[in-house]
Amino acid sequence: MEGQLYRRLPPEDSGELRLQPQGSEEAKTFVHAFLKRSMPKMKDEAIQEMLTRKAVVLEHYPKKKTKQKRKKTKGFTAKQRRELRLFEIEPEQQRYAIFLPLHELWKQYIRDLCHGLKPDAQPHMIQGKLLKADLHGAIVTVTKSKCPSYVGITGIILQEFKHVFKIITKEDKLKVVPKLNNVFSLELDGFISYIYGSKFLLRASERSAKKFKLKGTIDL
Repeated sequence: MEGQLYRRLPPEDSGELRLQPQGSEEAKTFVHAFLKRSMPKMKDEAIQEMLTRKAVVLEHYPKKKTKQKRKKTKGFTAKQRRELRLFEIEPEQQRYAIFLPLHELWKQYIRDLCHGLKPDAQPHMIQGKLLKADLHGAIVTVTKSKCPSYVGITGIILQEFKHVFKIITKEDKLKVVPKLNNVFSLELDGFISYIYGSKFLLRASERSAKKFKLKGTIDL
């Protein structure tokens, strides 16, 4: 390696590069001086050992790969959703008969979730699954309320928000019923479940991870 490093250039190459001819000693002195300037912290012995054992790469630092941050897609704000009327149901669509197929799908969904709602099924197990289930399509009735005008409202749940249910009645009227201070009942295959709205102030997507206490309460 040392012979290759200090060998003379052919005369034609020296002429093209406009280099003055140098002897092997002059070239060796130049290389050592250059390496000393390039690596001032290294001792002469270390430089010599490096030259005899491996190739030297001067002033070469690998570029650090910068991780590209993924841009999070921003959804609509609450104001934009209101302006676009994303959650509004058009008046011509507010008909009870239109959503009966949705109710049939919901019943089948609950039967599959509860493994058929068998007569020997434990009520508290079914109740626990219903509390975490999707209620869109369920027929519910307001059985108790601090506001008497809500009592008796029955219909299919079309939309569930954190604080309210949107229910379509058999009279084709869209009712917005708050969860707070109301008790709802739903019936399926002879099993009746009661939902205390004041303990149910969650979005549908949040209830699947919520741990509910199955103890009864008299508070509305």
